[in-house]
Amino acid sequence: MQDQIEPLSVTLTDLRPSQWLQEIKSVGETYGFFEPLGKAHNAVFVEKGDTLLVSFETLPAIQALTENARPVAFDLAKDRDWSCLTVISNRDTWFRDGEVYGFFDQLTDDGFFEDFDKVVFYGAGPCGYAACAFSVACPGATVIALEPQATLDSRMTEWDDRFVEMRKLDFTSRYGFAPDMLEASDSAYVVYDPQERLDAMHAALFERTGVARFRARHFGGGMQAHFMQMGALSDLVHQAADGDLTPASFAQLYRKRRQHVPYIKKLIAVVEKAERPYAVEAVCAYLVNSFGAPRYRRKLNNLRAAREAEQTPKAAEA
Repeated sequence: MQDQIEPLSVTLTDLRPSQWLQEIKSVGETYGFFEPLGKAHNAVFVEKGDTLLVSFETLPAIQALTENARPVAFDLAKDRDWSCLTVISNRDTWFRDGEVYGFFDQLTDDGFFEDFDKVVFYGAGPCGYAACAFSVACPGATVIALEPQATLDSRMTEWDDRFVEMRKLDFTSRYGFAPDMLEASDSAYVVYDPQERLDAMHAALFERTGVARFRARHFGGGMQAHFMQMGALSDLVHQAADGDLTPASFAQLYRKRRQHVPYIKKLIAVVEKAERPYAVEAVCAYLVNSFGAPRYRRKLNNLRAAREAEQTPKAAEA
């Protein structure tokens, strides 16, 4: 690995998983620590400021989401000169592993979290579940989770058929039911898409004192990627850390979706499915006028031609 003036700015592109882990291990051993947690998980800590960001991420998502193939949390922490502890899994495991439990037990026993003025837990999807679940190891932490699951225990969430093969994991023992693990947090923020029925049902299980829920309508899966592409993820996490994330400030961040092409395309599909041709034409016109989008220009022309053809007989009858 080349010498890095800023460890959180390390570039890890075009590496095989084993090479990537070797490089991230070097970062941790140089600037904090690196600890393997069994066969499926690793933890890397980079020590900097008095605020600690604890994130949960998967290696495939890291390599797919970030231009430099570094953990998403590295950029979130670098912006504020925070310290960063990232727990990385080699696939979606929901971090249900005794080695991970033991790691957080040891951090608590060693008073690791007590060395920081503020601790923020962050994750998305299965990693959002983990951020909520393991936050109990640090009472008084702030938690922000994007579209998290509450549990995959079939006795509670048998209605969620997306992860049937993962029901073999134990969600009933320690660090199990994520909403309960938030009781010791100072504040927690859950962001979800109410149009995604199963995600909304999980989000409903988080309804309790101290947990604020925010709706990101029509984002669907991959919410973290949407916020990153909109340039809003850093502000979202930083406002949560500062205790400044409110319905009004979230709405302001969410307005950036109006300049986010994937969102607009998703909205077109939604109103088409709802059979609202005038809304389809309006959204399509916005996309074309704002971003060009040649394919959607042809679609817009077809929509307008169909509307004019529908109106012409009515005008003749009049």
